[in-house]
Amino acid sequence: MAAGRRALGWATGLLAVYGLVRLLPGSRGVGIGWTVGHLALFAGLALLGAGLVELWRLGGRTGAWGRTWLGLGCAGVAAGLAQAGIDLYANAVSADRAARSELFDRVQSVPGVMPLVYSVVPMLLYVGLLALLVRLALHRTVPWWSPALVLLGTLAMGASLDLLALGAVLYLLAFRPVITGGRGGLRAVPSGE
Repeated sequence: MAAGRRALGWATGLLAVYGLVRLLPGSRGVGIGWTVGHLALFAGLALLGAGLVELWRLGGRTGAWGRTWLGLGCAGVAAGLAQAGIDLYANAVSADRAARSELFDRVQSVPGVMPLVYSVVPMLLYVGLLALLVRLALHRTVPWWSPALVLLGTLAMGASLDLLALGAVLYLLAFRPVITGGRGGLRAVPSGE
């Protein structure tokens, strides 16, 4: 299961790339900066989905709560991927920022799109991620500060998208015990919650 652990490291790196690209002049206009940043975001979210599965696996594969948190987190990942895909498409077909903004307005005016893709369901990624880490902390599979750092990173990113890279670094620190396997080797919970 080392692939799931490595996915968490790569995911945080790609989210940091997206956060740093966003800070570059011209990266928010139509063009290569937007595309590079959003491709990094898309790949980072996909890898974070694989990481969620690894966190669920480490917490024991039985129990309704673990499956619930995994399902919520994966729903959030799917919404984030849809959002990044829309952003990439809109950038590719738009001549300028005004045309891209108009396309976004049309997409977002479709009933249900705002909560499903932009406002409510994407937040489930963070709910699921935090819950899976709390579950692991309760089993002493990860230290208590792992979920705390994810919470801090999530709050930083929620406060300002300019803090995405900082949030990604906090996530990387939170995931480090999982990525490295811990001092004595990371052990999965055998069963149950």
